[in-house]
Amino acid sequence: MSTFIRNTRHRPISRFFVPLFVASLLVASPAVAGCKGDVAVQILGSGGPIANSSRASSGYLVWIKGEARLLVDAGGGTFARFGEAGAHVDSLDAILLTHLHVDHSVELPAYLKSAWFSDRKRNLQLVGPSASGAFPAIDDFLNALIGPTQGAYRYLSGYLTDGAGYFPLKTRTVAHDSDKPVIVLDNDELRVSAIGVRHGPVPALGYLVESGGHKIAFSGDQNGNNPAFAKMIESADVLIMDHAIPEKADRIAANLHARPSEIAKLATDAKVGRLVLSHIMPRSESQLKASQSLISATYTGPIIVAEDMMCIDLERILKPHDHSSQ
Repeated sequence: MSTFIRNTRHRPISRFFVPLFVASLLVASPAVAGCKGDVAVQILGSGGPIANSSRASSGYLVWIKGEARLLVDAGGGTFARFGEAGAHVDSLDAILLTHLHVDHSVELPAYLKSAWFSDRKRNLQLVGPSASGAFPAIDDFLNALIGPTQGAYRYLSGYLTDGAGYFPLKTRTVAHDSDKPVIVLDNDELRVSAIGVRHGPVPALGYLVESGGHKIAFSGDQNGNNPAFAKMIESADVLIMDHAIPEKADRIAANLHARPSEIAKLATDAKVGRLVLSHIMPRSESQLKASQSLISATYTGPIIVAEDMMCIDLERILKPHDHSSQ
């Protein structure tokens, strides 16, 4: 492997981060857009709600045997990254939304419009949280977008009414205040569990994806104050953790997001194999070096800083649930 770890967009990662994960992160060949491993996760968007020239908003793909099977979040810019990755809506089993903030959900209609041009016939499941305050439940959110009478994009309502040329789109609502995991997808190759997480007043979910003996955890936006999430993701090979604030963030920001010390505690308590810091905003990126040092003082596993189009091949890092390197 060369001195510079490269992601699939040919953008080199800083030498500063290489010693932390050079032995643990294996990315796809620069000639390949998607992830080709048996079980892999690809970062479509590693940023947050602020426009960024190098980071799209939140979005991830889970690849199984060379096919994109799960889309986790659909923030701004991820639709283009999805195409860049060579992914196809035909192969998706589900779209998982952690919550309905703009930077996690705004491009859902773009994916649906693109899907109309596919040959897909089978159902596509859309999973999201229940309602609270200013945020609707996932089914009401979808109806507001593409409902046949009042939907903003009602010309796509065939997904809800079995219109000609459309495949069925089915919603699955998970209670955002539940402390018990709910299985939202279970087939021969994938098992997905969801649980409520704390994101201030915003209803939100965290997810655990299991496939081929591997576990991939997605924190979504959360403040880290739900031990049930740590329990659900115990011994995950990878935890993709939103890192939006520095340690000295104010109380309001810390009610929404986990501080670095809280990220370290969560990753340690859950005994995750490696930690991927994503959803990086200017306020956290400017203090990234200090935050990594703080996290590594408690969490002793490899720390990876997410970059758009980065591919993490779980078959090539550690054997399933082998955390001896910690």
